[in-house]
Amino acid sequence: MIKSMTGYGRGHAQIDGLSFSVEIKAVNHRYGDVNIKSPRLLSPLETEIKKQVLAVLKRGKIDVFISQEHADQLAINPVVDKQVASAYMEAFKSLKEYSGLAGDISLEFLAAQKDVLVLKDLEFDQDTLWSCLSQALQSALTAIQETRQKEGLATQVDMEERLSLLAESIVAIEKIAALVPVEWQKKLQERLARLEENSGDPQRVAQEIAIFADRCDISEEITRFNSHLSQFHDLLKQQDPVGRQLDFLVQELNRETNTMGSKSNDANLTRHVVAVKAELEKIREQVQNIE
Repeated sequence: MIKSMTGYGRGHAQIDGLSFSVEIKAVNHRYGDVNIKSPRLLSPLETEIKKQVLAVLKRGKIDVFISQEHADQLAINPVVDKQVASAYMEAFKSLKEYSGLAGDISLEFLAAQKDVLVLKDLEFDQDTLWSCLSQALQSALTAIQETRQKEGLATQVDMEERLSLLAESIVAIEKIAALVPVEWQKKLQERLARLEENSGDPQRVAQEIAIFADRCDISEEITRFNSHLSQFHDLLKQQDPVGRQLDFLVQELNRETNTMGSKSNDANLTRHVVAVKAELEKIREQVQNIE
């Protein structure tokens, strides 16, 4: 089953006062490009995070947002900066001596000064960090895979319908192409008759018919087109990412269609070729979103 490259997933995990939320957003991209925004304490784990993400999401521009949440109040620890507190006390003492004013410094007043009390997160070892984070990450990856698979299924259904239309158009083109030389021969003979040149060399007329038939023959293009369609159907059944292969096949299908169009000498055949190109363009747009 094919998967879309776009999707969204969210996960959450909590262990011993440590809590992480992970959001993953993905859009189309030629390669697998992972960007991570996370708290500084997770910086040493970013390489492993990318590895885990790319093991599941093979292609796409993938943004990973990680936020640390506090499972309880103990996750934040107020710490006294003794050097800052001492500096304030010395400054207040010096000010009292300088001004000659009376007054005492209260604990509340000292504690209210900037940077005397600093809030710091509790420290956790790397194993605990990774254990909690990986649970949240895997939950988010599972969620985004579900959305990518759902959208991929809808895309596959749409493309299979369009592939059926292409197959019908190719059958019609093949039937018309077989009649083109016959129609051209009839028109040529009528033109020669009007010019009263049909008394000329019949062999020359036959030669012109043969040259024209060879020049407008699209049997090889039709064979290759049908082969590419068959490969396309086979790829849609694969479990591995096939977006790049499908993109290549669409290019090849377009190439064969353009050749058929350039050889076309029939208005009805040209109409079918144009319809094929229109369907291929719609399929190409869908393929751009496949992993």
